[in-house]
Amino acid sequence: MAKVTTIYEQIGGQPTVDKIIHSLYKHIGTNEKLLPIFPEDLEESARKQRLFLTQFFGGPNLYMQEIGRPMLPYRHKPFEITPSRRDAWLECMYQALKEAEIEDPAFSQIMGRLVIPAKNIVNTPEPSEDDI
Repeated sequence: MAKVTTIYEQIGGQPTVDKIIHSLYKHIGTNEKLLPIFPEDLEESARKQRLFLTQFFGGPNLYMQEIGRPMLPYRHKPFEITPSRRDAWLECMYQALKEAEIEDPAFSQIMGRLVIPAKNIVNTPEPSEDDI
């Protein structure tokens, strides 16, 4: 019988999560769509994302221990998350996973699992052409 492993174990644990976070926030820090909703100093956002992804990938429950239940739509409510910002964040994550050399099946599992929460935090429609 094959042992079931978590994404966290498949990718190499915390050192790889840290690589992903480093790369992710490098991309977020230069993304014009995302910069308006992030603080100038990305350090705390990156720290919380590290806690979340560690837990989300099946590692230790760091986010739950420090912050509590993720409740992503609630925690993102103060920020204007549009479909294009969702897509920009997913693209940054895509690039971060590539740079961290995450391969399939873990790569596809991660991107597939992130699409749902990313969709659920959208709270603002795109401005129409009349609004521009």
